[in-house]
Amino acid sequence: MRFKLIIAFVEDTRTDAVLDAARKAGATGATVINNARGEGVIQKTTFFGLTLDVQKDVLLFVVEEHLSREILETINRVGEFDLQSGQGIAIQIDIEDAVGVAHQIDTLTKAVEDEL
Repeated sequence: MRFKLIIAFVEDTRTDAVLDAARKAGATGATVINNARGEGVIQKTTFFGLTLDVQKDVLLFVVEEHLSREILETINRVGEFDLQSGQGIAIQIDIEDAVGVAHQIDTLTKAVEDEL
């Protein structure tokens, strides 16, 4: 079985909605890293030297490769990344090898068979 890593940078107010939607799309879990900060093309407004910025969370999903595109698109839709600048981004990269996922193989095998 082959896996992809989806990394999503999400506004903290949308984290729970993105996690729920990704699970419904086939993700079996996620790691959440709170309080990330980033800067895009359009810099945030400052007030007396303090940046008025929305906090982001970093979500890490290890997903089966056949399910990854649907999960990625779901994250994009629920996170509303394409509606305006600064909402967040998500990327996926190949995982060469993984351990600690053996307990998920049975669930993932059935999900992938149903998908194909």
